[in-house]
Amino acid sequence: MDEVARAAGIGRATLHRHFAGRDALVKALEAFGIAEFEAAVDRAALEDGPAGDALRRLIAEMEPAAELLAFLVTENQLFEGDQVDEGWARLDARVSSLFRRGQEQGEFRIDLSPVWLTEALYGLIGTCAWAAMDGRVAKNDFQYMIAELLLGGARRSVEK
Repeated sequence: MDEVARAAGIGRATLHRHFAGRDALVKALEAFGIAEFEAAVDRAALEDGPAGDALRRLIAEMEPAAELLAFLVTENQLFEGDQVDEGWARLDARVSSLFRRGQEQGEFRIDLSPVWLTEALYGLIGTCAWAAMDGRVAKNDFQYMIAELLLGGARRSVEK
């Protein structure tokens, strides 16, 4: 909490007036993050055009909140027990439906489930965000790196 207060430019007491502790702060960040991700999905218009194009739009819309997603998906407390925010399931369903549509239209390979492709997307967004924050990859390449790696692995190849 001390680090958060310093980063926000406020005193620890001020932070504690707003959040009882770390868990409360993380839950507030989760609510904010889910709202941000849902807005990004809305802006990406996942139902419009080819699925690959929609995926590229989604990656672009998610980029501003990628660091928050990277943090939230590593917070195990958010995904354990019976208090998991249903916003995650809503997001998963919407993104998975994009991959399912791409499979049904023959654009994406069918041997990888839409759920797995969704998890892979989240993983790539989070990993790229961490790598960019650490200066290991160029932030300007964020969208390109994720789209090319995911689409290169998700595209349907010639059947055996």
